[in-house]
Amino acid sequence: MADRTVQDRLREEYFSLLPHIRRVAEQLEAEIRYHLLPIFRDLRDYEQLVVKARVKECESAIPKLQRHQEGAVFDREYAESYSLTSLKDLAAVRVLVFPRRRLQEVDLVLRRRFPDWRSDPVVENNRELALKYSGYYRTEDRVQAEYQIVPVLTGLFWEVEHSAIYKPSPRLRGVLRSPEMQERSAMVVEALRAFEAEFEGVIERSIDDQRV
Repeated sequence: MADRTVQDRLREEYFSLLPHIRRVAEQLEAEIRYHLLPIFRDLRDYEQLVVKARVKECESAIPKLQRHQEGAVFDREYAESYSLTSLKDLAAVRVLVFPRRRLQEVDLVLRRRFPDWRSDPVVENNRELALKYSGYYRTEDRVQAEYQIVPVLTGLFWEVEHSAIYKPSPRLRGVLRSPEMQERSAMVVEALRAFEAEFEGVIERSIDDQRV
């Protein structure tokens, strides 16, 4: 019988961790919803606050861990040293927010609950696209978790990009990371950002006019 590969070992580890990952994702989602209740209750008709939990799939987790290694390869001599528990986003929650002025409000609430979590914002072209934090939900947890605070349209674009391309065709990841595709993706995100800003401005001006 051939020796197990690093990937085989990691798949075995993933499915042993899966119940823990699911529990952390569910608990983190529930707690975030609870702490954001005052904001939910204060939302205007046109405002949105959406909380979504995600469990990272095995075939996404292993390639991500591999990309973090030197030369993006696993060394079979050190197979036992690799662990998916080093990933920060096996369990994750994304908070989609509209309008943007609510971003900081949401951020302040969650930072008070998770003061020790590490900040690692999503930045492209020197522009902050989303807030991101990672840490252990409980000190005894075996896996780390992550939450993101993202403008609604940007978050929805990322979801479409992932579900339409990354998930069904993992081999296209390299193509989509090409400079040309990265540039096009950045253009879409910037256009969505501009649309949100203009839409928010139009709504606010309309509300002000109605008050006069």
